[in-house]
Amino acid sequence: MTGRSAAAVLPPSLRTWLGALAALAALVVAVLGVLYAGQGRPGTVDARVWAAVDGVAPIWRHIALATDFLGEPAGAAALVVATGTGCLLLRLPRAAVLIVVGTGLSVGTTTLLKHLVGRTIHGDGNLSYPSGHTAFLTALALAVALPATGRLGLGRTAGTSLVLAAALVAGGAMGWAQVALGAHYPTDALGGWCTALAVVPATAWLVDRAAEAWWRDRR
Repeated sequence: MTGRSAAAVLPPSLRTWLGALAALAALVVAVLGVLYAGQGRPGTVDARVWAAVDGVAPIWRHIALATDFLGEPAGAAALVVATGTGCLLLRLPRAAVLIVVGTGLSVGTTTLLKHLVGRTIHGDGNLSYPSGHTAFLTALALAVALPATGRLGLGRTAGTSLVLAAALVAGGAMGWAQVALGAHYPTDALGGWCTALAVVPATAWLVDRAAEAWWRDRR
């Protein structure tokens, strides 16, 4: 089912660019983790961004709460099932695998990093860096946009634009919601966004390699 006839989830035209982006994103995650390790207060950038979004109107708070729900277990599971099922119906099995594994690894990585970094918000028991909600929605957007790029036959420029736009919109929306609700520092959201940018392309490459190896073993 995931053999040579299945579409690759990491378009060849984007591999070099995405590899460089993933490496840069991983570096940002590491640097921010070192800077804010063990802290329980906002940094200078955090304070400035918080001041800009403080006191949002009730309608925007409702929108933020709705967006936040998409990163909660029930909302996230529903999104993964819906998008994964859609990929299977479109006969894109590798894309379905990437959606499940890519989002899972992204959230799992943020959970591990939270314990390693130890940054807290609103008390010692609330680990905050990086944002798992932001990582999840960004990872889901990337896991959909990458195979869509190949499916649509987009070139490097158009494909890069699609992938980056998907990551920016999804990560920006969830990051804003987390900051507006006071659930995360802005740099937590940035760390979650970069975590997904580092994890998903690598996962896509591994999914393709595993599918090709499976196909060779069946010959």
